[in-house]
Amino acid sequence: MRILYLDWPCFGKVDVQFTLEQAGHEFVPFFHKDYQERTSIEFDKAFTEFVGDTFYDCCFSFNYFPIVSNNCQKLGIKYIAALYDNPYVMLYSYSLINPNNYVFMFDKQEYLKLKNGGINTVYYSTLPVNSTIIDYLQEKPYDHEKLSADVSFVGSLYNEDHNFFDRLATVNDYIKGYLDAIMEAQLKIQGYNFIEEVLTPDIIAELQRVAPYQSTPSGIETPEYIYSNYFIDRKLTSIERQRLLTAVAKHCNLRLYTLNKNAVIPNATNMGAIDYYSEMPYVFANSKINLNITLRSIQTGIPLRGMDILGAGGFLLTSFQSDFLDYFVPDEDFVYYESQEDLVEKVEYYLSHEKQRKEIAHNGHEKAKKNHSFEKFFENIFQIVFPNTYD
Repeated sequence: MRILYLDWPCFGKVDVQFTLEQAGHEFVPFFHKDYQERTSIEFDKAFTEFVGDTFYDCCFSFNYFPIVSNNCQKLGIKYIAALYDNPYVMLYSYSLINPNNYVFMFDKQEYLKLKNGGINTVYYSTLPVNSTIIDYLQEKPYDHEKLSADVSFVGSLYNEDHNFFDRLATVNDYIKGYLDAIMEAQLKIQGYNFIEEVLTPDIIAELQRVAPYQSTPSGIETPEYIYSNYFIDRKLTSIERQRLLTAVAKHCNLRLYTLNKNAVIPNATNMGAIDYYSEMPYVFANSKINLNITLRSIQTGIPLRGMDILGAGGFLLTSFQSDFLDYFVPDEDFVYYESQEDLVEKVEYYLSHEKQRKEIAHNGHEKAKKNHSFEKFFENIFQIVFPNTYD
C-alpha cells in the first residue's frame, strides 16, 4: 500500500516508517505548518497539490487533526489517526463523523463515551511500543551513571509558570474553596475521575468570568470538558506527583528525568531532560523501579509512558488504570499502587526483592513484545480499515 504520513513533531515516526516499509508499504511523509488549525486555505491547497493524481490507500497520523480529515474526505482517502494524548480537544470536532475516519483511542472510557454517543468512527486500541530497541541500544556505549537509578520518574511535574490553573487565581473565595475541596477529594480516588461532573453552572459561570473559554464553530467541546481536563486535572496531577515523589524520596534514592531542570523534590536528584529514543529506554531498563503517575485526565487508558517502560523491559509501578487489566496481570507483569502509603510500601518491598522484581519486569516485557509491537498494531488496524484485504 501507499501510505501518506502526517509528519508533525511527534513520538513514533521512526518506528512507524520502519514497520510499514519492512511490511512492503510505501511511506510518504507530508508536513504543513497549519496542521493544527481547524481551517486553513494554505493547508488545503498544499495538501491537494501534494496528493495530486497519486493514489493513496490511506493517510496516517498520531493524534487526530480535523483539517487532515476534511481534506482526506474531499480527496477520497481513508484517514487513520491513533491518539496518544488525552485530553485531546481536537477530537471534539464535527469532522470526527466523517465516514473516511478511523480514529483509534487508547483510553477505553473516553472511547466508550463517544461510541455510545453514536460516533461510529472511533475504535479502542492500546498504544504500540518498540520492545526490541532496548536489545539494540544495550549493545552500544552509553552513560550508565546518568541513565540508571534505584527509583526513577520520567515526566513532567506540571509546575511550570503560567499553567492554565493559575489563570483561575482571581475566582471568588467560595469557588476557590470549592475547587480546593473537589481536588482533595479526587486525589483520594484512583480509577475514577468525577471532576467534570461536579462543575455546576454557577461554578462554570465564575470560571468563565476569570478565564473565558469559547468553543470553536467547528467544535462541540464544552466549558466543563475544558476546565476539568486542561485546567483542574493538570493541577491535580502536579499536586499528586509532587506529593507522591516527595514521599518516595524520603525512603530511597529517587531520580527525576524532567524538562523542568529547576524542579525540586526534596531528597530527589533532578537529572534534567532525556532524549526519547537514545536515552529514555536505558533509564527504564536500568532502573530498579520505574514510577508511572498517570495524568489525571487519562480516565482508564494505559499511557504511553507505561507502555514504554514495559517495552524497555523495566519494572513498572503505576497508578491504577483499569485498561491495564485488559492485557496485563497485576503482580505478574506490572504492579499498581492504590494510595501514597501503598506506593511507599511497594517501593520498599520491591527494592528488597530483586528476584521477584526482575521476574515481573521480564513478564511485562515479553507480553509487550508479543502483543503490542508496531507490527501487531498495524496488523490490527488494517484488518479494520481494509477488511477484504486482511481477512
